[in-house]
Amino acid sequence: MPSATPAPRRQTAAAATAPQEVLVAVRGGTLRGRQEDGLTVLRGVRYATAPRFCPPVPEPAWSGVRDAVEHGGVSPQPQARPGSAGGWPEIGVQSEDCLNLTIVTPAADGARRPVLVWLHGGSYRSGAGSWDRYRTDRLAREGDVVVVSVNSRLGALGYLAAPGVSPGNLGLLDQLEALRWVRDNAADLGGDPDNVTLVGQSSGAHSIACLLGVASARPLFRRVVLQSPPLGLGLGGAVDTGRLGERFLARLGGDPQTASLEQVLAAQQAAERDVSGRGFTPAYGPIAGAEPLPDADGWAAACRAGAVDLEVVVGTTRREMAYFLGGGPLSQRVPLVGRAVENGLISVFTWTAFTRPTLRFARLLAGTGARVFVYGIDGPASASPYRAGHCSDLPWLLGDEAAWAQVPMLAGQLWDDVHEHGRPLRSAWLSFAAGGAAALAAHGWAPYQGRRATVHRFGAGRGR
Repeated sequence: MPSATPAPRRQTAAAATAPQEVLVAVRGGTLRGRQEDGLTVLRGVRYATAPRFCPPVPEPAWSGVRDAVEHGGVSPQPQARPGSAGGWPEIGVQSEDCLNLTIVTPAADGARRPVLVWLHGGSYRSGAGSWDRYRTDRLAREGDVVVVSVNSRLGALGYLAAPGVSPGNLGLLDQLEALRWVRDNAADLGGDPDNVTLVGQSSGAHSIACLLGVASARPLFRRVVLQSPPLGLGLGGAVDTGRLGERFLARLGGDPQTASLEQVLAAQQAAERDVSGRGFTPAYGPIAGAEPLPDADGWAAACRAGAVDLEVVVGTTRREMAYFLGGGPLSQRVPLVGRAVENGLISVFTWTAFTRPTLRFARLLAGTGARVFVYGIDGPASASPYRAGHCSDLPWLLGDEAAWAQVPMLAGQLWDDVHEHGRPLRSAWLSFAAGGAAALAAHGWAPYQGRRATVHRFGAGRGR
């Protein structure tokens, strides 16, 4: 990857207000969080527990006051590859005790605010809702909404399917349990349990698409926003997942229940290379036919059945694959010819892995009763090879200047500009969470109606 100049940082106008402790009573007991810059923040809120390779068990009630000041554990995961466009250096404290939430609310005051649930991306093998880059303060403050960010199991711990060891889809079961916790506790957090919007990016959006085909999940949310869902991945089948499970056990060479986390992660990565090589397709992920997912045909049927009264926003960036291919070895060694070839590959793979399957999914839902709106992200205009690439919308929505400093895909951009470019996107998502399809229509969005439908565009001066 090419070297990049980090985004210049602006000076903070005033020091943040010193945090103060606040007690919040939820269904299971009392949590001690913090009041930070006018928002109530609860961190590391456990929603379930799970022994290794077992389904989650809802967190029981507790006595006394439980601390919710520090972040909880994140699912064990390998370090991000050096030099990636996102420059993902943060992981956090890794622990199998990772089923926890980060909650940001204007006030736990009994008001019935819209609730957003954030599901992060990371190819089902990395990331955490508790990362600073996924801070949701801007959304909570600008939209007067409650935002809940989910940590769940990833990689082999979340998606390994091996008979007698792990059933697969444990990460999806974790997400379901988190949504049940939100339903049961939203009112105590100042939110409306009947007005929940799921928002996910990349594999987080893919997992939301999976949950649309799970009948027991549909009562837990009203609307969904799918950002850059890699729907071209489909759902894992028995042959591929069976081989992956075999390779994992062979690479581990010991008892999966007693192996150390280091051994589990090493076997996870080795098995991934055995099955997928070094390509872009994740080896671990949701598996058709493993609880809670039906088989592929059953999933499509459940999506159609659950589309009635569902409201959906779904879209992609113009150059999704630039995140993975932009500024690669070919364009560095042969700048003119290499860049042209690189751009061609970016266009082809963006279309096949992201755009085309996303539009097909939109047609499936719209054709069976859902109100669907499709968007695209074009910018901002930049000389960066990563422009309008995968993840380029994240700093528009989440995190702050400090969290996104030193990130190659933001090279040369002032944080003030990043913040302002994201304002129309944040406004749209917040309007949708509060008022649904009617709110977007009032802002000029046209519902998706097939091949001749309007796609609402953001970036490069659009979407404002």
